[in-house]
Amino acid sequence: MTGESAHETVLIAEAIDALSIRKDGIYVDATFGRGGHSRLILENLGAQGSLIVFDKDPEAIVAATEIREKDERLQIAHAPFGDLEEQLTALGLSEGVDGILFDLGVSSPQLDNAERGFSFLRDGPLDMRMNPEVGQSAEQWINSAAETEIADVLYQYGEERHSRRMARRVILERAEKRITRTGELAEIIKEANPAWERDKHPATRAFQGIRIFINDELGELERGLEQALKMLKVGGRLVVISFHSLEDRMVKRFIAKQAKGDSFPRGLPISQDILSPKLNPIGKRIKASALEVDRNTRSRSAVMRVAEKIAQ
Repeated sequence: MTGESAHETVLIAEAIDALSIRKDGIYVDATFGRGGHSRLILENLGAQGSLIVFDKDPEAIVAATEIREKDERLQIAHAPFGDLEEQLTALGLSEGVDGILFDLGVSSPQLDNAERGFSFLRDGPLDMRMNPEVGQSAEQWINSAAETEIADVLYQYGEERHSRRMARRVILERAEKRITRTGELAEIIKEANPAWERDKHPATRAFQGIRIFINDELGELERGLEQALKMLKVGGRLVVISFHSLEDRMVKRFIAKQAKGDSFPRGLPISQDILSPKLNPIGKRIKASALEVDRNTRSRSAVMRVAEKIAQ
């Protein structure tokens, strides 16, 4: 199964509820994907409401354009959410929006399409770029990076314990033949992995780390969160769904930092209002229900965090 039919939006009802949508509000879906969240946001908006969607993936923009042709409340930004402030300002929304949703990671259609090069289960060109028209592909990187850099990427972004063994094997194999296919790289990683985890392909962490690195996903998340805070109106909601511990840790720390406010030396008699907190966390982290996990295994690792902006 491929394409939209294979994609099931995770935590969709919970995310829409967390946005606390006003009929005449202005909202941002920073990761359109195939529009699962966007369609439901539009259903909850009135005639005066509007939704701006972001995506780097040209295929996602095609899907968004189809919705736009039927619903003029939708506006499209073919851009990374790290450019959120610039794009919203260009659309005349410098005064801010009422809610911003991030649904991080790779979508099912991207994984299912072997030509995109994200999956170790489907052989295809080794690409992994969210926007295949921009930047360095995984093939270009894996065939040119130093052994230490490959090991560091697998360890830091994939949390792969055997990163050094894998990097060494990659260097040996590419000396014999350029690595151009996902199947080739998956087999190299598998053979270099001495400790396979139960119910997990031995190349899972390595592929994840390479994808995060190639797309600068953590750097973009950092930029996106900072700009989202700036572009939210007071009372606006920030909703973030992550699928990776590194992403969730960044989101958790960002919300905690903005909820605490400015830093002062310990021991100073500073009141809470002087600290100028910007965000108020809404509830605890939200995980997919057992029913959703049974229906969609991808939702098992999903974590949603919500915060409301309380000051400029």
